[in-house]
Amino acid sequence: MGKIDHVDYDSLDKAKNAFIAAGRRTLKFAKKYGFVPDSTLGGSANVFQLDISKFLKKGARNLHITLLPEGLGTADDARPDDLSSKELVKFWHNIGIKTVAVMTNDAASSGMQPVLISLYLPSSEPEIVFSKEFMKGFLDGFVEGCKTVGCVYFSGETPQLKNKIVKGKLDIAGALFGIMPTGVKPISSANLKAGDTIVFVESSGPHENGFTSLRKLAEELKNGYRTKLPSGKEYWSAANAPSVLYTPLIQDILASGIHPTNVEPISGHGWQKLMRPKKNFKYVIENLLPVPEIFKFVEKQLGLQPAEMIKIFNYGVGYAIFTRKESEAKKVVALAKKHGLKAVIAGHVEQSERREVVVPEFNVTLGSENFTLSK
Repeated sequence: MGKIDHVDYDSLDKAKNAFIAAGRRTLKFAKKYGFVPDSTLGGSANVFQLDISKFLKKGARNLHITLLPEGLGTADDARPDDLSSKELVKFWHNIGIKTVAVMTNDAASSGMQPVLISLYLPSSEPEIVFSKEFMKGFLDGFVEGCKTVGCVYFSGETPQLKNKIVKGKLDIAGALFGIMPTGVKPISSANLKAGDTIVFVESSGPHENGFTSLRKLAEELKNGYRTKLPSGKEYWSAANAPSVLYTPLIQDILASGIHPTNVEPISGHGWQKLMRPKKNFKYVIENLLPVPEIFKFVEKQLGLQPAEMIKIFNYGVGYAIFTRKESEAKKVVALAKKHGLKAVIAGHVEQSERREVVVPEFNVTLGSENFTLSK
């Protein structure tokens, strides 16, 4: 008889206790919307007490909520194999923030305030993936992201899936529960009209998308992920810059009395995401944000034109916010500046016979024939 194979509960329990401790650090981050009794944290089913008193006082007949699952994909392995312990902590810290971003930025695009966030982290070898660098960097980054957004790390699962997950690798996914602020309706592209103004808000780099192309380039570079950009920053570090968390900006915009006619996270599909609304509109982009160094480097190394880059990457644009009036757009730019973010009135919406994005500076028109997403 051979030795019985079994789950490594020692490693899993050690990790689980660390995740519970991280969750306790976030318990007060969503106190505006309720709280988690500390005594219940770490149970089989945690409890959150939602405070609906403000909604009742305003006579709200409905609560607008969301339950949003999302995964980080493969961005977590875009790094060299020889990172020092200090570099690994930095890497995982940024991945922790990216994990918060990939869920909360989607929720924020409809105006939702994330309240609870959870994690699902399966692996085949928890004793390897849950290293001291991971536990320090990832959890600190994740908690920092929760604090910025204003949500509680509520629950999670760290199963060992032997022979189902690539050895030494970790799948990163999770879900969030969010709620609209009192008396505010969700943002919907159904309100978008010709004549609306488009505001671009900067990204910090690739955020969570385009890593298939970024990894492929790393294979072709002489020094791989250690290749230095003109600024001296290494390729892996620039590619994995922590993502911008847009929830605080969107909540400030709503609190100011502005209700955007649409908000689009510029993620997969690049600037093609501007034409996600199913109505036939032309999105004319006349003013651009500065392009982060990482994109200029990739563009040069791959011999691409900006027209090709904006189909793959966000190219410096993390969010597109649409407003009815230009005066509102100017206020959005000012609010972004308050949050330390560059923003610009980028263009406007026109009626059209088809969905398309027009960027005169790049001499390019992106049509919907190769972009089938719509809402």
